[in-house]
Amino acid sequence: MSDLRSAPVPPLRDDDHVRGGDEGAVVVFYGDFACPRCAVEALRLRAEGARVAFRHFALKAKHERAVALAQAAEAAARQGGFWAFHDALYADQGRIDDPHLWALCETLGLDLDRFQADRRDPAIAERVRRDVRDALRAGATTTPTLFQWPG
Repeated sequence: MSDLRSAPVPPLRDDDHVRGGDEGAVVVFYGDFACPRCAVEALRLRAEGARVAFRHFALKAKHERAVALAQAAEAAARQGGFWAFHDALYADQGRIDDPHLWALCETLGLDLDRFQADRRDPAIAERVRRDVRDALRAGATTTPTLFQWPG
């Protein structure tokens, strides 16, 4: 019989998006930018001042824009805008199509040409797939899924 136990949540990586203090436990947040429950949880964690590591759990089967939004957030991250982009997407989930993403880039002062090129980079697509694989291996079944990682 196969071992059906979940794998442990991977430890923090150098390329994780972490916000909050430098010490203590971390909430590993597997989320989807098209998920209203994720938006509520992200606001709650921010209000509590929690130390959060965001990882993508973007499944096209759940929302057709999920993967595109995850890749857009990673493109924004390459210009230092991950958390601002994250917060803006969760603050206005009714505006997640490309024209609104372009306007958001302008508002955040991101280089739109670079953003467009970066979000289509195969390395970014692989990063998103890695996060999804890790979430599934760790037992995530829905968004948001939160794990506490010792600090």
